[in-house]
Amino acid sequence: MELFSLFGQNAFVTGAGSGIGQKIALYLAKAGVNVGCFDLPNSAGLADTAEQVKKLGRQSIILTGDVTKPDDLEKSVNQVETELGNLSLAVNCAGIANANPAEEMSIEQWQRLYDINVKGLFLSCQAEARLMLKHGRGSIVNIASMSGVIVNRGLMQAHYNSAKAAVIHMTKSMAVEWAERGVRVNAISPGYTATPMNTRPEMVDQMKQFASETPMQRIAEPDEMAGPAIFLLSEAASFCTGVNLLVDGGFCCW
Repeated sequence: MELFSLFGQNAFVTGAGSGIGQKIALYLAKAGVNVGCFDLPNSAGLADTAEQVKKLGRQSIILTGDVTKPDDLEKSVNQVETELGNLSLAVNCAGIANANPAEEMSIEQWQRLYDINVKGLFLSCQAEARLMLKHGRGSIVNIASMSGVIVNRGLMQAHYNSAKAAVIHMTKSMAVEWAERGVRVNAISPGYTATPMNTRPEMVDQMKQFASETPMQRIAEPDEMAGPAIFLLSEAASFCTGVNLLVDGGFCCW
């Protein structure tokens, strides 16, 4: 359907080496998008993502760097424009998660998570939007979390929860700033998802519990975040900006 078509456009995806970022990069390729795949230099899956994009018939480039370093991001988005063409789509998936009781959490643990999940996302949006605003066209999707809306039972993550709440509100703020200049900014807030971090052997029992607490009685597959991302990136969502789309299997209804 033409309304949902992204064919021939160029995207920049952070966190493309694994989990949700990798799946979204691949589904963008299936939708006809050329993809700049960005992750840390030591990302084990980044080369595989780029190779799979090519197997799907689209162009891809491997981009490495750190989302907390603005020079890395600026260099990478400029490389997308040089090698692929005008940047019109971006999905910011890079992030980390961990837990600790608030009274025991070190400032180092707090700061590292904020540096990656909040500062890193802001810098990513900034680098992407600088190019999109020049072209007068673009769509950015940020990966937040339902943890930015609710507090997950049994998880002690004051830093993570508040950081994801910051991502949601930052998305709205940037959406308002750039709305009249042709750049839309939206967020997806996944519920519990079977990413590599959540499918470790030590997480099996906890994931079963989370599934039982979700109205749909299961957790999401990373692939299930791709459809919402494609919708928000496409012209089908042309009047959507500043939206935080919960993709949580109904979890926040309870």
